[in-house]
Amino acid sequence: MKESMIARIKGITGNTLKMIAIATMLIDHIGVAILENGILKYQDNPLAWVSIANLVLRTIGRIAFPIFCFLLVEGFFHTRDIKKYGIRLFLFALISEIPFDLAVFDTWFYPGYQNVYFTLFIGLWVIYWYDKVFGNPIRQTLVFLAGCGAAALLKCDYNIIGISMILLFYVFYKDKKRQTIFAGILAAVESLSCFGAAILAFIPIRMYGGARGKNNLKYFFYWFYPAHLVLLYILRLIIIRRFL
Repeated sequence: MKESMIARIKGITGNTLKMIAIATMLIDHIGVAILENGILKYQDNPLAWVSIANLVLRTIGRIAFPIFCFLLVEGFFHTRDIKKYGIRLFLFALISEIPFDLAVFDTWFYPGYQNVYFTLFIGLWVIYWYDKVFGNPIRQTLVFLAGCGAAALLKCDYNIIGISMILLFYVFYKDKKRQTIFAGILAAVESLSCFGAAILAFIPIRMYGGARGKNNLKYFFYWFYPAHLVLLYILRLIIIRRFL
């Protein structure tokens, strides 16, 4: 089912799409690390605007994950070495776990929830084997269920919904209309607490033209995730000790 090189059309590049995902993720994590686990947690009577600001930040942040799922599937279809791609995801899942636990749970080790790289790694494994057994619905279903089971067992970020969204982007890779409808509905349902804002991710996704971009920023995107979590954790410590 792997598609050969498709015709390129004008639109935003992969790098631009990644920057949108990173920017909205950063906004989301500012809400999580600084407001939810900082001001709202440690201040006895936080001002009402802090809760409102947190909701705004978390709502904007819902845009990030569908874009990461879309880019994962794009990477699957265009990478030269799927095994190296998977190894990178798994390596950065391990690198990011302590920064993630510190920023989100204020502890060095929190086994009850794993960072999004684990979700993306499992999702890549699912579409890889789903592709391998293409034409056998029973085996494809088992692959999907195994991926969902792994995500649930490890308690990955976005969990079963995340694996389902990645698979929808894969299954409807050549049918952008259905991809938008089905993955968009799932994104909206997942983000109901934030007014279904994740569906807005499909605006830049549909503007994607297929080109990677002029500069190779691959490792910047990989390293940004753990680095920004560490910085947000340090910033929260500074705010708590000086102002709360």
